[in-house]
Amino acid sequence: MLSLFRRLMSSQAQPTLPWFKNVPSAPPDPILGVTEAFKKDSNPKKINLGVGAYRDDEGKPFVLRSVREAEQQIVDAKLDKEYSTITGVPEFSPLAAELAFGSESKALREGRIFTTQSISGTGALRIGGQFVEKFIPSKTLFYPTPTWANHLPVFRNSGLNIQPYRYYDKTTLGFDVQGALEDISKMPEGSVILLHACAHNPTGVDPSKDQWKQLSSVLKERKILPFFDMAYQGFASGDVDDDAFALRYFVEQGHNVLVAQSFAKNMGLYGERVGAFSIVCDSSEEASRVGSQMKIIIRPMISMPPLHGARIASRILSDPKLKQSWLEDVKMMADRIITMRAALKEGLKAEGSTRDWEHITNQIGMFCYTGINEEQVQKLIKEHSVYLTNDGRISISGINTGNVGYLAKALHEVTK
Repeated sequence: MLSLFRRLMSSQAQPTLPWFKNVPSAPPDPILGVTEAFKKDSNPKKINLGVGAYRDDEGKPFVLRSVREAEQQIVDAKLDKEYSTITGVPEFSPLAAELAFGSESKALREGRIFTTQSISGTGALRIGGQFVEKFIPSKTLFYPTPTWANHLPVFRNSGLNIQPYRYYDKTTLGFDVQGALEDISKMPEGSVILLHACAHNPTGVDPSKDQWKQLSSVLKERKILPFFDMAYQGFASGDVDDDAFALRYFVEQGHNVLVAQSFAKNMGLYGERVGAFSIVCDSSEEASRVGSQMKIIIRPMISMPPLHGARIASRILSDPKLKQSWLEDVKMMADRIITMRAALKEGLKAEGSTRDWEHITNQIGMFCYTGINEEQVQKLIKEHSVYLTNDGRISISGINTGNVGYLAKALHEVTK
């Protein structure tokens, strides 16, 4: 016994293996790194145009009135914190689906849509990617160039082969409809295509309704499965129904679709991580089978999604008074973004810029592709303390009446 004790003590004294010696340092996140650099800057005029979260006209985070009220109701109700279900808060998914597909949706009425709560839009994309990898014969997903940077690792980590298709035209600073259609015509039958339902991130460039109809027709003919990322419903135009046009049109035209929803932007529930993932099937029986498999995908990943944020969203969507308050705030946020776009364009004109800045107001949603190059971006950062990503993308939510003049002057200085 004493001998065993000595051996144990001796082994504890030995140095452990260098388990983590070969772990390299990772590069900073290209978007979150902007905020880190901004925080270190002491310039009182500094502007952060990298953050993907709404700010009010004083540059402060904004909590919606409906969210405050719903949260108070939840606190007053003294609800328990027991486990929910694998697919989340039971009342949430039907409400999220109705918001996405519309109350008059035939597919909804027929029970052909399976919906589950997810960990915001990112979580919806991840479980959707895993479903594609497991059940869709083609493991190739085509994404628009450019796209939200996180799309690429999310789908790669789902085991998919990801390939680009043309989307943004650098010469017109608009949608490259011909390039997109040409690339789609060459996609192998049975592939999956990623589509931004509205307020394309990072460009702010959306297809027109007629162009969406063209895309729908070609994708149906080519037998391509659409995967919609709908992170900004209501936040683009201020109208939740108008922003859902593309998704609803595709479903009406008979497409089976996958949909990732986020409530981060349109309800301001960023840190609550509220989202939903839906699959439109051919029958209610098929939706039931699909749902059973989605539960098997979700269970080992997260066991089940969290309660609080989904309870807030459910209260808002189910209470007419709260929902009306929410819709008013959504429109207010969208309108402020639209107003700041116009103010920036006018400010550049007032500074004497002779460049064509029409794309600032032609684009829509939180982000704008300015069309400036990386050298000009670095000048904005180093000489003017205006922080943005290297591709020239700016978050319009970071602009307000107090800094739009300074931004216009700085942008003119680096582009004249």
